[in-house]
Amino acid sequence: MSQETTRLNKYLSQRGLCSRREADRLIEEGRISVNGKKAELGTHVSPTDEVRVNGKIVSGTSKEEPFYLAFNKPVGIICTTDKNSTDTIIDYIDYPTRIFPIGRLDVASQGLILLTNDGDSVNKILRAEHNHEKEYIVTVHKPISGDFIRKMSEGVPILDTITKKCSVKKIGQYQFVIILTQGLNRQIRRMCEYFGYAVTKLKRVRIMHIALDNLPVGQYRKLSKKEVLELNQLLNYSKSTTVQHP
Repeated sequence: MSQETTRLNKYLSQRGLCSRREADRLIEEGRISVNGKKAELGTHVSPTDEVRVNGKIVSGTSKEEPFYLAFNKPVGIICTTDKNSTDTIIDYIDYPTRIFPIGRLDVASQGLILLTNDGDSVNKILRAEHNHEKEYIVTVHKPISGDFIRKMSEGVPILDTITKKCSVKKIGQYQFVIILTQGLNRQIRRMCEYFGYAVTKLKRVRIMHIALDNLPVGQYRKLSKKEVLELNQLLNYSKSTTVQHP
C-alpha cells in the first residue's frame, strides 16, 4: 500500500468534517463515496481521490490548521452536530468554518465546552483512560449535609456501576464544587438523585487546565497560546498532529 494513502475516517477528521467515529457511521450508512463508488470501513484514500460526503465533494488536499474554541454554553442549547435538531450548539455559534463539540454538556446545564475543527483531537481528549479533570459548580434544592459531601466523593452506584472517587467541596448552603475524571450520562444529576437531592443549576467551569473564568454566557474565545501548548503536552501529540496556536 502506498505511503501516501490515508484511512478514510482519518482523512475526513483531519479536514474537520467529523470525528473518526462519526466518519465510520457515515460510511456504514452509505453516505460517503470514493471515486464514485460507495466507501467501505477500512477504505484508504490518496490526495488524488475524489471523496464525497452526502454527494458533496470534499475539497482541498491539505487540512485546515486545527484550532480550539472555549464556549460558555447557555441552558437550552444542545451539544450535537445533527442538522435535523434545533437549538444546536453549531447553529448558535454560527462559526464561519466547520467545527464540532468535544464531548457533551446536557441541555439543562451551562458552562464550558470545547469545540474544534480537528477530528483527531476529539478522540484523544475523550479517551476515558486519560482521566482528564472536569470541574463543576452545582446548586441543589435543599441544604447540603456533610454526610452528602462525603458519600458523593466516595463513589455512587448509578447506571450499573459505581462512580470513581472524586473531589467534592461544599461552598454554600445549597452549592458544592465537584471534580470528575469520568463522564457518565447525566452523572452529577444521577449522583445527587441517589441521595435525594435535585440539581437546580449545573455549571461546568473547567476542563483540564482550561477555565471558564469570566467568559460571558453565549460567548466563545480561541484558546490562548499557553493553553494550546499545555494541551499538546497533556495529549502527547506527535509533531505531525500538533495543534497550532493562534
